[in-house]
Amino acid sequence: MKELLETLVGQMVERGVSYEDAIAEFEKRFIKEVLERSKGNRSKAASALGIHRNTLSRKIDGLGLDHRPKRKKRASR
Repeated sequence: MKELLETLVGQMVERGVSYEDAIAEFEKRFIKEVLERSKGNRSKAASALGIHRNTLSRKIDGLGLDHRPKRKKRASR
């Protein structure tokens, strides 16, 4: 995991990605993944992230995340 992260950081630096953009993108993707795994339950996601539910809600709004979980399509009858 550490090697993958080092490679990714190196690529981002080479491409001129700003620190702020890198942090925002990481935070956005990390929170989105935790929300999907918790099926959109903000309380569970906040607990998994180790932050307060209100803090998570502010971050979701600030990052412009669509926090609704992906719905699986029903099989045709």
